[in-house]
Amino acid sequence: MALSRKHFASTGSILGISALLLAGCGSAPEEFSKASGDNKDYLGCIVSDSGGFNDKSFNQNSYKGLTDAVSQYGIQEKKAQSSAETDYAPNLNEMVQAGCKLTVTVGYGLADATKEAAEANSDLHFTIVDDNSIELDNVRPIVFDTAQAAFQAGYLAASQTKTGKVATYGGAQFPTVTIFMDGFAQGVKYYNEQKGTKVEVLGWNTENQSGTFTGDFEDATKGKTNTQNFLDQGADIILPVAGPVGAGTLEAVKEYNAAHADAPASVVWVDADGYETNPDFQDIILTSIMKKMDEAITETIKADMDGKFTSEAYIGTLENDGVGLAPFHNFDSKVSDETKAELDKIKEDIISGTIKVETEGSPTAA
Repeated sequence: MALSRKHFASTGSILGISALLLAGCGSAPEEFSKASGDNKDYLGCIVSDSGGFNDKSFNQNSYKGLTDAVSQYGIQEKKAQSSAETDYAPNLNEMVQAGCKLTVTVGYGLADATKEAAEANSDLHFTIVDDNSIELDNVRPIVFDTAQAAFQAGYLAASQTKTGKVATYGGAQFPTVTIFMDGFAQGVKYYNEQKGTKVEVLGWNTENQSGTFTGDFEDATKGKTNTQNFLDQGADIILPVAGPVGAGTLEAVKEYNAAHADAPASVVWVDADGYETNPDFQDIILTSIMKKMDEAITETIKADMDGKFTSEAYIGTLENDGVGLAPFHNFDSKVSDETKAELDKIKEDIISGTIKVETEGSPTAA
């Protein structure tokens, strides 16, 4: 895996990296899904990373961007789910052969295959989520500065912890994972500075860039073990940045709360609104650090349909509502009005530059 790309993917897209360890082939691309409307001759397509379209975060949210375009504009869709890195090029070739007007590729892991397909088919358009290393007129990067929203999540977690300890871990130590962890830890630090508290972050040291990682994005048992260790150390809010591995965190926290009803723990999810994608765990999800991939993809498809495709990168930020905190849902009454107002002020200060959230993984970083 080349670490020399200009920027990196987010947690869900890194799944393609660990997919090198997998064997077998991905599912064959599915047949067209036709919808009513005036654009039945427009075929929009998507190729997943190895997390699959039901990963409850990265791939699933990206696919929603295509299905929203199908329902809103009456286009056709075609999708291909990848199980390993070796599936990327064949899946993309299937899309090219099908005559896809625009193909969405989900994640940094597909950058090489996307570039190759785009170079060979300059008349077709592509958009890749969480990578902006490709500089071609027919490829649009969609990237996100998730550290900004993660900073808010860290501040929120610091305000809500009852033990004075929160925790985070990642799937692998790449900037696209640590961008969440950096923002989260910096948000906790800011809370401590503002409130004179000493909330501790387990699992990540932003100054030393060292912390806890499972080593892959597939084994949920590792996520469960890490979470149990954090709970044993006194952490009561956990941020997993490891795609489907985070399911282990949800299980561990739910089991912990069953035995500690008087002092329950909670989880901060990533990419999608975990309250919606994990309905069995709604009572333990404090909030989510959202990357609105679906909206960016739907907008890109609409622009392409209107003859306004651009290769200019879309960068999701707090300012353009491309990233942000999900609603607090079941926890809304537990978050004070004071904290809600402070989170709003933090958003304003990050947008204005008064608060600077700095991390190697930021797509706006040099």
